[in-house]
Amino acid sequence: MKLSDFDFDLPEHLIATRPARPRSSARMLVAEGDKITDAHAIDLPGFLRPGDRLVLNDTKVIPARLNGQRHRPGAAGEGTARIEVTLLEPQANGTWAALIKPLRKLREGEEVVFSDELSAVLEAKEDGQGRLRFNLTGDDFDRALDAAGMMPLPPYIAARRAADAADRDDYQTLWAARPGAVAAPTASLHFDDALMAGLAARGVSFSHVTLHVGAGTFLPVKVDDIRDHRMHAEWGEVSEAAAAEINATRAAGGRIIPVGTTALRLIESAATDDGIAPWVGETDIFITPGFRFRIADALMTNFHLPKSTLMMLVSAVMGAERIRRIYAHAISEDYRFFSYGDASLLVPDP
Repeated sequence: MKLSDFDFDLPEHLIATRPARPRSSARMLVAEGDKITDAHAIDLPGFLRPGDRLVLNDTKVIPARLNGQRHRPGAAGEGTARIEVTLLEPQANGTWAALIKPLRKLREGEEVVFSDELSAVLEAKEDGQGRLRFNLTGDDFDRALDAAGMMPLPPYIAARRAADAADRDDYQTLWAARPGAVAAPTASLHFDDALMAGLAARGVSFSHVTLHVGAGTFLPVKVDDIRDHRMHAEWGEVSEAAAAEINATRAAGGRIIPVGTTALRLIESAATDDGIAPWVGETDIFITPGFRFRIADALMTNFHLPKSTLMMLVSAVMGAERIRRIYAHAISEDYRFFSYGDASLLVPDP
């Protein structure tokens, strides 16, 4: 298939820059086969069955965006430059891969100071990224990063406004537990205590898995033939307990419904012909139309960017023609798009 098969025109005013409040008041488009229903996230229990299981990504977004200063002595005195850093992922050697702006102003071996407690030295440049070694590790690093960093809002929000204190809560899920993501599993942002209580009362169960969402989720697809696209890798884990819960639900006839494309990609990475197995490691699974789903029966997700890998994924869930109709309906009805936008529940076989 061609990249143009996943393109559509989106009016800019439909790009959400703030979430709905309360979270579960967000609108939710429900597509069950060819049937489309306009609802709200708080209505989710009514579209599920007792015995269904939601799979939730418990990754926690770190405040990965940092502003610092580079100091360099010169003949006319000390010169400084403002350096912006977005952390991408930790490396096995203890450094962090990072996007650095402007990378050209920073030399290998130079230090960037972010706060009185936190600084880093540039160890290497490669592939347009930097490798930073921080002065702190472990809990000390986490505390200093939390104090100095800002939430790494997606580019389409950051271009419209800067991150602020509200994003500390808004861009984090209710059940965030394991730090490591630099982007939120945004379908989960619609869940609050009221919705969780309604789901429990309905007899819906929950399993937690972890996929640390990387900045690669926002990378554009640059090839015309999507078979040539190289997917980014992200670290994930399906525990023995989660695998057992999912397999038990399937055996009892319940449906497995991941909340978000990250949870879906992870459970399909861990899928076997006999169910799902415990799993840990990096996945670069690329789900496009024609993919055979072995675990997921449906998907709750947000509305995605044109020509993105996530548009390809939802097209694999529902079929490309159905997704085109679903997105045309969402645009005509003024649904809000992207990370802080509205939700959809995609059920290919109701």
